[in-house]
Amino acid sequence: MKYIVVTGGVISGIGKGVIASSTGLLLKTMGLKATAIKIDPYMNLDAGTMAPTEHGEVYVLNDGGEADLDLGNYERYLDVTLGRDNNITTGKIYSHVIEKERKGDYLGKTVQVVPHITSAIQDWIERVARIPSDETGEEADVCIVELGGTVGDIESAPFIEALRQFQFRVGSENFALIHVSLVPVINGEQKTKPTQASVRDLRGLGLLPDLIACRCEEPLEKATTDKISMFCHVGPEQALAVHNVASLYHVPLLLEQQGLGKYLTKRLNLGARKLDQRMIDRGRQLHTRWKDLTIGYDRLFDTVSIVLVGKYTSLQDSYMSVIKSLEHAALRCGRKLQLKWVEASNLEPETQTTDPTKFHEAWHTVCSAAGILIPGGFGTRGTEGMILAAKWAREKKVPFLGICLGFQVAVIEFCRNVLGLEGANSSELDPKTKDDVVIFMPEISKTHLGGTMRLGLRPTIFQPGSEKWSKIRKLYGGADTIWERHRHRYEINPHYVERIEAAGGLKFVGKDEKGERMQVAEIEDHPFYAGLQAHPEFCTRPLNPSPAFLGLIAAAAGVLDEQIERQLKEFVDPHPASAKVFGDAVHKNSVVKSAGTNPAKNAEAPSVPAPEVNGTAA
Repeated sequence: MKYIVVTGGVISGIGKGVIASSTGLLLKTMGLKATAIKIDPYMNLDAGTMAPTEHGEVYVLNDGGEADLDLGNYERYLDVTLGRDNNITTGKIYSHVIEKERKGDYLGKTVQVVPHITSAIQDWIERVARIPSDETGEEADVCIVELGGTVGDIESAPFIEALRQFQFRVGSENFALIHVSLVPVINGEQKTKPTQASVRDLRGLGLLPDLIACRCEEPLEKATTDKISMFCHVGPEQALAVHNVASLYHVPLLLEQQGLGKYLTKRLNLGARKLDQRMIDRGRQLHTRWKDLTIGYDRLFDTVSIVLVGKYTSLQDSYMSVIKSLEHAALRCGRKLQLKWVEASNLEPETQTTDPTKFHEAWHTVCSAAGILIPGGFGTRGTEGMILAAKWAREKKVPFLGICLGFQVAVIEFCRNVLGLEGANSSELDPKTKDDVVIFMPEISKTHLGGTMRLGLRPTIFQPGSEKWSKIRKLYGGADTIWERHRHRYEINPHYVERIEAAGGLKFVGKDEKGERMQVAEIEDHPFYAGLQAHPEFCTRPLNPSPAFLGLIAAAAGVLDEQIERQLKEFVDPHPASAKVFGDAVHKNSVVKSAGTNPAKNAEAPSVPAPEVNGTAA
């Protein structure tokens, strides 16, 4: 096993995740199998209870793990399926070590950061790196390990020390380090001092960078490269310029042009590995398709305008996977995405009084859009605005997609304005509503927020007769059963389902394996109006876009029939067969009940007031 560690310096959010993913993609184009691990030094066990505006979106994995958004980059670029253990946090490591200490595994010794915490980190990396993550079912050849934050942070010190030790554990021929740093431009001059200082800190901690990926606005000048080479103790060919490009999909090719693949082949002796001809051919095909993708992006002229009506629009990373899903679908349709952002609360009548300008701008954006998307969210803020946007899309025949909360909002809107249930609402948004068309799921804990939702990969069974007309089903290749990842505490109240469908229009075309939970809703007499309880954005790929998002983009671009025809012939499920297991047993870790509580009693407990964070209801 070969290990490539990616660290960062100067500032966070510099692009380590994209560079790590791009490195893995290049290795795959060479016929190698790659996997990835993300280290987050925060104390949280996982990202599940953090607000989207705090750390970006929470990315959900097949096994129900709630992880950092960089794992989404890895899965999309490398086309792999990762698990909760591929995201290491300080909280997980300390919890693991303390549990071992309580069991007496350390035989009475004083438990310390060195060697116990650092050894636990190394053991975790080695164990997870050997877990198969792609369709071959085989152990990867290379594991990319990204360390979050910046070198010198107090919280990352144990991980830096663990990686220093790890290079000797696995041997220098199996360990390479890429350090990502910033080269700012001040008064027209590229400055190398921040990079010099960052590399000096890294070297002082016992890690020597093999490659320095320099983030910059423009390509590095030769004088800048020479200076970095001289003062950072690397050859000129080891200083890579990762300048701003038109699309992040260009980054792998940008790194390839600068010899990243050739350098790693030499540094890690990758040429000595005997590769299966089938993997070599697959790698070449991937390289060709990726190159065609980037060239095609540069040549796009036609546009498609989509409005995202959300709650966390102040930080676009809150919707990272949603954005990528829209981009992938737009690329498939030969369109350049024009994504417009609307804060949901700006659509509400109260805003017309408090801030008329924002109100009218928001409604002008919604009314002029070719398609409307309402993604997931938590808490009451902005939900009335979402309901109004869903109403506009339904009545004006504007292509619409609702995800998780957006799916529930579409059902609430239909009940209010078609069934005449004026007070229809979700028990999350209004606990006193008489018509609770969205209810709390009975098996979910009301006392613990972390890791207690309905999480992970789950099946949806399309209902008989839907094959004749359902656009969303056809986009999934006409399959009887589809698999998507879930993250929610609330569901459609089954007592209202018959009344909703009897009214005509909205049909629940997809349900869970027991037929009890509504998971896909659609309107037949509409260009495209669909809602999914799941989060299909977590399973999109640049070369295999999410069918739900493809439907929205295709309908907005006027090419839905063409894309349906293509999907019926070419759709490929991104999930490995081993992950598609019916029944709740496979998700025993997805709903974590608090110790010593009675689930039935929990279900009757009064609601706990919850802040607007990722760990609350969806």
